[in-house]
Amino acid sequence: MIPKSKLLHSKFFWVAVLYFSEGFPFGVFFDVFPVYFRKQGVNLADIGALSLLGLAWTLKFLWAPAIDYYRRHRLWMAGVDLAMGAAMLAFSAAAGMGPWTWAAIGLFTVLSATNDIAVDAYTIELLDRDELGLANGIRIGFYRVGMLAAGAMLILSDWIGWSKAFLCAAAVFLASAVSVLFAPREEKRALHAVPVRELFGRIVRQPLLAAGLACFALFVAGIIAMEYERPRIAAAAFSRLGMATVALLCISAAVLRWAARRAPDSVDSADPVLGGLMELFARADILPVLLFVLIFKLGDASMGFMVKPFWVDAGFSLTEIGLVSVNIGLVLSIAGGLVGGWYADRAGIFRALWVLGLYQALSNLGYAAVAAALPGGGAAIESWHRAAMYMASAAESFTGGLGTAAFLAFLMAIVDKRHSAAEYALLSSVFALSRSVAGWGSGFGAQHMGYAPYFLLTFFLSFPAYALLPWVRRMMVKSAAAAP
Repeated sequence: MIPKSKLLHSKFFWVAVLYFSEGFPFGVFFDVFPVYFRKQGVNLADIGALSLLGLAWTLKFLWAPAIDYYRRHRLWMAGVDLAMGAAMLAFSAAAGMGPWTWAAIGLFTVLSATNDIAVDAYTIELLDRDELGLANGIRIGFYRVGMLAAGAMLILSDWIGWSKAFLCAAAVFLASAVSVLFAPREEKRALHAVPVRELFGRIVRQPLLAAGLACFALFVAGIIAMEYERPRIAAAAFSRLGMATVALLCISAAVLRWAARRAPDSVDSADPVLGGLMELFARADILPVLLFVLIFKLGDASMGFMVKPFWVDAGFSLTEIGLVSVNIGLVLSIAGGLVGGWYADRAGIFRALWVLGLYQALSNLGYAAVAAALPGGGAAIESWHRAAMYMASAAESFTGGLGTAAFLAFLMAIVDKRHSAAEYALLSSVFALSRSVAGWGSGFGAQHMGYAPYFLLTFFLSFPAYALLPWVRRMMVKSAAAAP
């Protein structure tokens, strides 16, 4: 048994605690609220609109600078946990649905996204570079444990009713709020905010800076449009909108980089509002690195959304899908995250990126082979077909964890700790954008190509990112040299 004092001083223990508390509210939103709404008689269209409130997780980089400025990450985490617990108490006390419900859930998502910002920033500053791999493996596991704990509310609601189930959720948030106050204190860092009038004056006097920020604002508008139009437009149109949004990000990054090179003192790097954005875009290799962040998981994301429909269309039972693809897959992805994190710490994050990324890509060939071999047309599934499908699922889940652990460690490694909240929130939003576009494009591709050719295509989609590895290496070397 680990002594209490030693456990509380373990960085990995706190990573586990914090990412459980990050995964729990995410699970409440995506797993619990839709079921609760349907049980209350809400129509499917309105339940679908609930996803728009999840924009908070995508746009969290907009208020992440506030976390950098005020710091005190533990107080941010404790405060928003208490506020989310209060929201659960409101759901417990109220009967039925009303306009307040939507406002409460909207506030809940903003609070949860704020918690994510504080947890990520705190973790980046807590960890040394050689701890990032294993820490992100633990992060993957306990984040998903948090989501599973949220799903347990559905079971509780059958036994004790919704009111008491929400009370149990409030108790989890209270426990999270109290626990984070015992986490190690953050280091003090000096950041100062430039007065709004002075900041606005600097922007006006720098046309390139103003143009870059305008393009960045259009990029944010594109993200909002993607979420709003998702239920309304076809996959091809959504993909075009996504590509336009990606193009706006690239244009804004290029213009802001140009502005930073021509007038390096136009924005104080210590300013929490624009300092992090300009520091990130001023880096020599930022454009290819941003593109790498966009496409590294492209092959994995492009196939992931089509895996469950493939199981259904292949004739497998819902029990098999739930047991093998979901439950066993979850365990294997957690195991893959831990192994991938261990490997990243020992071999180095850069080597782990391309080696584990290769394993991640190769697993797509397993599903392509199974899709080509299955008879289809309602024919009986032979035992060797079933075994092949199980093996393909296991490989995809495990290697997905491998690649994710290395990728998240990479994102944390290139962040400037002075702006950890703002920079990591932006990079994670860029990654989420590519995943969203790939998900919608996957439906279009699988429908028109068929499963086997489409899964084979996703294998090749994994490799364009490898052409960008030289810039990734340089970014990592410079980030390591600049780290305190």
